[in-house]
Amino acid sequence: MSRKGTVVITGATSGLGLLSAIELGKRNFNLILTARSRARAEAAKARIMEAAPSANIEFFYGDLSLMKDVARIGNDIATSVPQIDVLLNNAGIHAFTPRVTKERFPEMIAVNYLAPWLLTHMLRPSLLNAGHARVVNVASEASRRHGVLKLPDDLTDTTPFTSRGSSLIYGKTKLLNIMFTAELARRWAGTGITANALNPGFNVTGLGRELRFAGVLERILKTLRIGDPRRGTDIIVKLIVEPEYQNLSGGYFNVGTGKAITPVPPGGDIAMQKRLWECTDELLKESVPSLHGY
Repeated sequence: MSRKGTVVITGATSGLGLLSAIELGKRNFNLILTARSRARAEAAKARIMEAAPSANIEFFYGDLSLMKDVARIGNDIATSVPQIDVLLNNAGIHAFTPRVTKERFPEMIAVNYLAPWLLTHMLRPSLLNAGHARVVNVASEASRRHGVLKLPDDLTDTTPFTSRGSSLIYGKTKLLNIMFTAELARRWAGTGITANALNPGFNVTGLGRELRFAGVLERILKTLRIGDPRRGTDIIVKLIVEPEYQNLSGGYFNVGTGKAITPVPPGGDIAMQKRLWECTDELLKESVPSLHGY
């Protein structure tokens, strides 16, 4: 059976990442997946193989909140997989309590924004080798509630927050994903690599997993057929496989319709997108010296 290409998916052991892996496995993509836990990876592999028995699956392990791990994973994947057709930056968290990583980054910023930024750069050689590759970043309309964007301060702000205040930080990370996508598309224009972001809508899979009542709420919403994650998976798969998106780059597309969304300010501000890129590049090189030359 011929393969359609190779896709790298972060956060593939649950939620939209797992569902996307299942759908792409059915379409005969080689699946390169990231995970923190070998036990969860094995469970995810079993789920994928049940739906797509001929799926070709390989896991790479690490903690996406640590840039040293992200760099290692990226280097290991790039070395093992010389050609990558799709990178799906899906992994993300909504932390309801403040946590700071060992590298002194705010955890949500690290996982939701810095990790995909760095991994994308680490995999650039393999994406280039594909000739026509797609980078797909999972953003969110939660970005519309992000407070005030302050660069570069927001990238390292470890000020404590309440569970209510966590939503503003989560929204900000998704705004950063949208801005990164647009700047990436400009900077990599002409390389054959396109970059697009998406809003997967409200999905109950993994909903607020840090909340004590998350399990009960998820069961209620599923009973009421609210937040079906298959809708979010559908727009992800469309951006990866549909010809209509092949030559589009720098866009932000909506669940359901697949149509472009205008980001909330300053998401569409080119000067701010450029500033964000430069701040991120400088921050990573200063904070994690081993990353020089990525």
